This record gives sequence, structure tokens and C-alpha cells, in this order.
Amino acid sequence: MSKVKTLIDLLWKIILGLLSMVSVNKGALKILEEMVSNPEYYGVRVEKVENGGIIIDAGVKARGGYEAGLKVIEICMGGLGRAHLTVQQYGDLILPAVMVYTDEPCIATLGSQFAGWRIKVGEFFALGSGPARAISQEPKELYRKIQYRDESDEVVIVFETDKYPSVNVFKYVADKCNVEPSRVYSVITPTSSIAGSTQISGRVVETGIHKLTELGFDPKKIVYGVGIAPIAPIHPKFARAMGRTNDVIIASGQVFLTVDYEGADLEDYVKKAPSSASKIYGKPFFEIFKEAGYDFYKIDPAIFSPAHLTVNNIRDGKVYSAGKIDVELLKKSLEA
Repeated sequence: MSKVKTLIDLLWKIILGLLSMVSVNKGALKILEEMVSNPEYYGVRVEKVENGGIIIDAGVKARGGYEAGLKVIEICMGGLGRAHLTVQQYGDLILPAVMVYTDEPCIATLGSQFAGWRIKVGEFFALGSGPARAISQEPKELYRKIQYRDESDEVVIVFETDKYPSVNVFKYVADKCNVEPSRVYSVITPTSSIAGSTQISGRVVETGIHKLTELGFDPKKIVYGVGIAPIAPIHPKFARAMGRTNDVIIASGQVFLTVDYEGADLEDYVKKAPSSASKIYGKPFFEIFKEAGYDFYKIDPAIFSPAHLTVNNIRDGKVYSAGKIDVELLKKSLEA
């Protein structure tokens, strides 16, 4: 038995070693270089803080735009996914939309894109997403599940915020990632901006995969992912903008996943995954947010999921589908 365990441990180390060859930070840096080398085209502003850290502003003082938003999505996914602009019709509504796809869904979404690193330094607070998380390993429980760690001497972190991160924020991220502050690149996108709204809709596949993971499904069994969600029209008030950017995924986000899964419970997972399975589903997210005292952590996490999910199992060819596109809920959200 001990020899078998030793062999399994060895094989697992080899697998982890192969996974580590895929560097989300190095992938993101290639995309970041394109933005930084063409700031006028992407509508971004590049600034260096005192300790050498770099801020790429995609909507606070800078103009930003759809092009910047699409690049931020791909940066968040560590270069392991692509994003394209399109349009979708929902009843009599025609909205810009973003389609994302990835052939490395587990690492691209949970290992990089997921906004799971709570960073509070002085008066600055934001959820960090993007490749730097794969080095800091935040949140640790999630990285234990997906068994991925990145290695890079330069890191990229994305903040959904309307404030510039300070020197101390860069030092905090650098310390957690074991790099120099001058090797930290921070992309910032406010919720009430075109780039911010675009990059949030680009999380549609991530929300579907995260929901399945929370239900107990092994995300490493997901081999391909595609999703589409409308881009929320801009609202100048943060809480309203937050409501809309969540509702476009909750009410109308669509995800298609391909899995390699052996088990009789796949259909049950799919049925429980859409946002409509949440006990608080049915109200615009702004109302839910307000009732929770504007505290995300008091909201039923089951609501953070796409409206519709389709899963194809390549083991047996079966296709399972659940959820619905809720045009009325989407309209209610945009009327406010």
C-alpha cells in the first residue's frame, strides 16, 4: 500500500509540475504590454508609483472603453481565454454583449479571474482578481481544490475600484507574491465605466464554474468553457451600477461547458447551478444588495451564477441544460 501511495504522490507532483508550466502571470503580461504600448488606442493611462509599481487606469481618470474592457478580461484570465464584442437581443432590448471562451477553464477562471482576494490596506479596499492570486494563493481553500500555483517574478492584479492603489497597496501585494513592488502591475476599472462593465460581463463563465465548484463538482473535470452576457449600460451611482452588472449575468448570462465526468449525478449539478435556483432570485440585484445593507457577504451566494447553463459530457455525449433567460428581470434592472 505504501508503494502505491508513493507512486500516486510522485505522479501527482509530475502533474502539478506540468500545470505550473502554464503561467497566468506571464500570459497576462503579454496582453498588458499591448495595452501599455498603445495607451491612446485603448484609452488607458499608465502611471508609476513611488516604489516602482505600475498602475494601468482603464476608467478612473482615463477614458477606457470596450477595447480596454476586452483586454482586461483576457488579462484576468491569464492569457488563457479570449473575449469578443457582439450584440444580443432580449425581447425588444438590443444590448452590446461579450463572448468569452477558454480551453483551460479551471485555471483561467478559478486560478486567475475569480475576484477572491480581499485586500484592505489603510483606507483602500478592493477585491483582487487576476494572475497575482495564483502566486499569493488567495483564497487558499480554492487553490487546494484546483491544485495550481504559478511562478513568476512579475505579477498582475486587477482591482474593480474608482481609487488609485497607494504605495502601501503595492508593497502588500508584492510581499504576498514574494516579488519587488516595481514588479507589480495593477489594472483598475471602476464599476461605473465601459471597461469595468465589460470586464464584469466577461466573468460569465467564471461564475458558472465557481457555482458548480461550490456545489461540490470537481472543476478540474471541466475541459472547455464558452459564455455570453450582455454588457450593462452605465449608471453613475455605484450601487445601481453594481446591481446592473450583476443582473446581466444573473438574468441573461449563458454558459456552455464541456466536461469529462464519470458519475450519475451530473444532471443534478446542472439543475442546481443557474441563478434561478437561489431562494432570493426574482428581484433586481440592487434591491437584494440594499436589503443586505450593501454587504455582499450577507447575500445568498447561490444567486451569483449565470441564468442558463448547458453541459456536454464527452464521456457519454449527453447534454444537460437548466435555467432560463429572464427578460423581464433584466428590464427591471435597467429601468432603475
